[in-house]
Amino acid sequence: MEKQDAASQNADPADGAQGGAPLLDRTGACCHGGAKMAVLAYSLGKREINHHFTIKNAKLISLVLVILLLVFHTASRYYGGGDSCERLLSRGRYLGENVWQPYGCMMHKYKSIEAKICLAEKRVAFVGDSRIRQLFYSFVKIIDPERREDGNKHEDISFEVASSSLNVDFLWYPEANHLMKERLISWTNEGSAKPDVVILGAATWSIKLHSGSSETLQQYKVNLTAIAAHLEKLADHAEVYWVLQDPVNEAVLSENRKMITNQQLELYNEAAVDVLNGSKRNGRSRVKVLAASRQAALETIAQSDDGLHLPESTRNVGAMVLMNSLCNKLLRPIDGSCCQTLPPPNLLQMLSLGFFLVSGVAFLCFHILGKNRHRRPVSPDVESLEEKKPATAAAPLGPTAPFQALCRMGVIMSYFYLCDRADVFMKEQKFYTHSTFFIPLIYMFVLGVFYNEKTKETKFLNREQTDEWKGWMQLVILIYHISGASAFIPVYMHVRVLVAAYLFQTGYGHFSFFWLKGDFGLYRVCQVLFRLNFLVLVLCVVMDRPYQFYYFVPLVTFWFVVVYATLAMWPQILQKKANGSGLWHIGVLVKLLGLLLLICIFAFSQGLFERIFSVWPISALFELNGSIHEWWFRWKLDRFAVIHGMLFAFLYLVLQKCQVLSEGKGEALFSAKISNLLLFLSVVSFITYSIWASSCKTKTECNEMHPYISVVQILAFILIRNIPGYARSVYSSFFAWFGKISLELFICQYHIWLAADTKGILVLIPGNPSLNIMVSTFIFVCVAHEISLITNDLAQVVIPKDSVALLKRLAVGLLSLVVLVLAKMA
Repeated sequence: MEKQDAASQNADPADGAQGGAPLLDRTGACCHGGAKMAVLAYSLGKREINHHFTIKNAKLISLVLVILLLVFHTASRYYGGGDSCERLLSRGRYLGENVWQPYGCMMHKYKSIEAKICLAEKRVAFVGDSRIRQLFYSFVKIIDPERREDGNKHEDISFEVASSSLNVDFLWYPEANHLMKERLISWTNEGSAKPDVVILGAATWSIKLHSGSSETLQQYKVNLTAIAAHLEKLADHAEVYWVLQDPVNEAVLSENRKMITNQQLELYNEAAVDVLNGSKRNGRSRVKVLAASRQAALETIAQSDDGLHLPESTRNVGAMVLMNSLCNKLLRPIDGSCCQTLPPPNLLQMLSLGFFLVSGVAFLCFHILGKNRHRRPVSPDVESLEEKKPATAAAPLGPTAPFQALCRMGVIMSYFYLCDRADVFMKEQKFYTHSTFFIPLIYMFVLGVFYNEKTKETKFLNREQTDEWKGWMQLVILIYHISGASAFIPVYMHVRVLVAAYLFQTGYGHFSFFWLKGDFGLYRVCQVLFRLNFLVLVLCVVMDRPYQFYYFVPLVTFWFVVVYATLAMWPQILQKKANGSGLWHIGVLVKLLGLLLLICIFAFSQGLFERIFSVWPISALFELNGSIHEWWFRWKLDRFAVIHGMLFAFLYLVLQKCQVLSEGKGEALFSAKISNLLLFLSVVSFITYSIWASSCKTKTECNEMHPYISVVQILAFILIRNIPGYARSVYSSFFAWFGKISLELFICQYHIWLAADTKGILVLIPGNPSLNIMVSTFIFVCVAHEISLITNDLAQVVIPKDSVALLKRLAVGLLSLVVLVLAKMA
């Protein structure tokens, strides 16, 4: 005992032999306790969020938001006045440096051929000073981009397109005086040649010649009042525009123009607006005031060479605004929502409305009669895309369930129609910047990491992991679409890989199911086809779009049929049969080789491909705008992705059966050396592909290589995600949740998140882009989830297990589809 005491007294605590150990133990215990507290707080935080913010509460909030937004937009339209045409002419902002965004609508960028079609057999007259002359040249250059500004100053200038019988003239009238008035009177006389479009504007010369005196301003009002009456009369048969005066850069004005100040110009603009508003007939002036170019010039006048005349990019804004105002209602470009009058609902849309109304009435009748004593079973694993499990274990639905589901679907379709087929909500153009794509991407992945959980199983590509994979890919694609990132080739190529990965999963999932289960029955096929196509078929009717417009669904449906036909055809080779003899494995490879050869024949013979898919009724499914070019492009771009997935599934299942893989919890998939080697090669391959994608010059060049090398990055990701045992044992529940509704998200984005058939962005909250994205995204996700539930409910009713009943409904369904196709073709 004494020896022990002596030893302890002689020990130096600094040596750490005995005296330092308790300190380290206490520090370790403290850190361990802190880590436990952090994990506990993290888990409690997630639990609190999930407890209070359920999907049911979210949907109620989204419904209230939609109602409030409908009231707001209807009231602002009714009380605030002004349609999209007035907003086009009066308000807007720059996206970046050169892209002009009118307030609440989309402006189409007209090409020469479109302008000639729109203005054929018309006379356009620009009347005014040198600034109007600038606008004239910018307008003419839309029609003829090669036109040079070589006309004499202070003289009339003419432009003619003989093939279109189009005339555009500039008439030199620098002041709003009796001379301008006499010109207008000559146009209003009977028998005189009248212009179809008149664009006028003047003020700077009045200010310059009279040194900006107040008397000149009063005379300007008097002259303009006299002119306004003739403008109103001219508007009986022509489009008339008065151009407000653009600002000047006073600092660089020459001495003889110093009296032209922004204050003076503002007074003249106010006078013009007052006079034109005072000349209204029946409370509304037919002379349109063009103020958008002035607003654009406020941001760019500093770039003016002489302080008076605008830089070319700003003049082009005014010319393109004029072209949209004149031509959108005639040519109806899909990405030009300004000044468009929407067509009334067609017969199919009216019939669909009636169908949903009848379903709603039927549901109310059942509900009132007390036949709603059932509860809709909520599947704990609501799935999407081609791998949805048939609802075999679900309890049978009550008699009101189908009508309730259709009633909910009708309400949702009404929202779709209001968003993208009615002039209720606003639309704006996409504009790509690196920040609009990468910042949301960072936020998304932070949330994905926050919501991570342990997997139920640690098998290779387990169910939770594939849902997670589909989820984050779908979110990246959504951000890609709304940010307009297709303009940036490296992002475009990586997103092309994500689409290929979806098709890879199609081949992998369906091959695995048929190989293991051997279920080639009609029930399984109809379940998959219904879940894939239900929403799209409804949208084809309600939104009046062709089936091929939602290109991903035809693509996945086609490849499901191909996988099914390949494996179902004689001889049917399943795992049970292959276990008896290794020769059957060769038979599977022969089938896959045959499919590969068939794909290559189609890929290198576009004529054969087009002849086959141009035959009716197949053409009705795959044509877009009377051509199958879009279907050819989509099919060819990822033609090998599905067979890659099938081959990969076959190899994996064979290796699994041979017990080559280690899929236990925490175990690496292969031995340490092989695992490290494969991980190294995967990382190198992943980075190499990204470098190649970043060095691409054109999309055409990259797309030619994409079918052959996209599988490299897909396989690299799969191996990186699955070789380490710890990576297979965790997954992001956040991404997996989105993965279960990925198909609905992909389709719904077309009309209730994006707008104008994906060309623009839906605007629910005008004037605040960030808040608008948050609100529209929230509603969009809730709608997609609800549609997923509706599809699951209706699948149980529409696709019965009884073979006789299924055949009857299949006959009715095919007949309805034929009638629908014929009605759309009529």
